[in-house]
Amino acid sequence: MYLAAQDIEALEGVRKVHFLNPKAVRINRSLGDAVGMTQLGIHQISVPPGHFSTEFHCHRYEEEAVYVLSGTGVATLGDRKQPIGPGDFIGCPINGVAHEMYNDGDEPLVCLVVGQRLAQDVSDYPRLGKRLYRNSGEWNLVDCHAIEHVQR
Repeated sequence: MYLAAQDIEALEGVRKVHFLNPKAVRINRSLGDAVGMTQLGIHQISVPPGHFSTEFHCHRYEEEAVYVLSGTGVATLGDRKQPIGPGDFIGCPINGVAHEMYNDGDEPLVCLVVGQRLAQDVSDYPRLGKRLYRNSGEWNLVDCHAIEHVQR
């Protein structure tokens, strides 16, 4: 399937606020959905100045990638702060470091974001001490201190 640049511009952007971070706001255009893709999420996101892209997190099973199209910001990758701008790429392998982006500029931070769409995933939110279990559409959020580790 093909989307011309004008088709992408015509896609209605959906404003999304992260369920764990009201300061994480982005306008999302799902390019993958527009062409019927189901295994990869491919999105053009626009993060307004002064906002985060998401809550600081890492995935246990899904990989993500970000390519910056325009604007500037700061990516937090584990303990490291990295200035980002057009042409920069961020790869987030499974069991990698937690990550987020913050738009510290005065124009939208626009990125192409690609990620797997597995039926099951586990995401950790280390600043909040939370873990999200996602299983075939059901989401369960737990406090990490309440997780009981069982010896085998």
